[in-house]
Amino acid sequence: MSNSSSISHFLLLALADTRQLQLLHFCLLLGISLAALLGNGLIISAIAGGHHLHTPMFFFLLHLALSDLGMICTTVPKAMHNSLWDTRNISYKGCATQVFLFVFFFSAELSLLTVMCYDRYVSICKPLHYRTLLGSRACAHMAAAAWASGFLNALMHTANTFSLPLCHGNALGQFFCEIPQILKLSCSHSKLREVGFLAVGSCLAFGCFVFIVFSYVQIFRAVLKIPSEQGRHKAFSTCLPHLAVVSLFLCTGTFAYLKPPSISSPSLDLALSVLYSVVPPVLNPLIYSLRNQELKNGLRKIMTNGFQKQ
Repeated sequence: MSNSSSISHFLLLALADTRQLQLLHFCLLLGISLAALLGNGLIISAIAGGHHLHTPMFFFLLHLALSDLGMICTTVPKAMHNSLWDTRNISYKGCATQVFLFVFFFSAELSLLTVMCYDRYVSICKPLHYRTLLGSRACAHMAAAAWASGFLNALMHTANTFSLPLCHGNALGQFFCEIPQILKLSCSHSKLREVGFLAVGSCLAFGCFVFIVFSYVQIFRAVLKIPSEQGRHKAFSTCLPHLAVVSLFLCTGTFAYLKPPSISSPSLDLALSVLYSVVPPVLNPLIYSLRNQELKNGLRKIMTNGFQKQ
């Protein structure tokens, strides 16, 4: 029987068996990471440099882009390294760091999406109180609370997970270090504590989901009462991108963690993990920039200034 103190490294799931497919996966992951870096980097630059975008909605979108960058940089580079060099190894400390950072950015993103939903709710349902409820200080406090909750959640789960004795080897069935996969290596009598923590985290995530659903019910009721078609279109154009991002993020993540064991398989687990950890950081900038005219103008200004300097 081995425990966590005797394990120096873990073995991640290999994305492919042949050298040609490994190099293909490396190229695909490289393209995905570059697209995420470019898209989120442009959004951050446009919001930071455009004074007309210094509003609560874009303030939270900037933080969402930062969390997307953090999430993609936590999982993809190591997978690229393993595909390029035909290896599966990740050190024990590297695995712990990856777990901490992934839970940190994942939790922060969920909190930020919830706060952004509150921003849309106040903007549409209580427009007269918007400046009072979402002043600069309130926005800063909510963003700080989102990051702080992510940090505390990550610290709690990482410390608890890596204090468990591991009795079933060191091979993980995922391309990055993920808590459920590490729990499969743990002794059956010692994993109940972390399962309890995961249950608490699931309840908090469910609470965020209920808040988002309730808020959007109120939002859509208010939008349908707007007399002008142009006003309804403008309201929907600010809400639909956020709703699409929330749906993709929550539905895939929830299904991945709560699906019945009877339908679990390595290929399904891999596909779901890609959908909630890799796809959102790439699609989020595209979804927001396509539906928001102000952001498109800001991005166009950034690119125009860049070409003029050249």
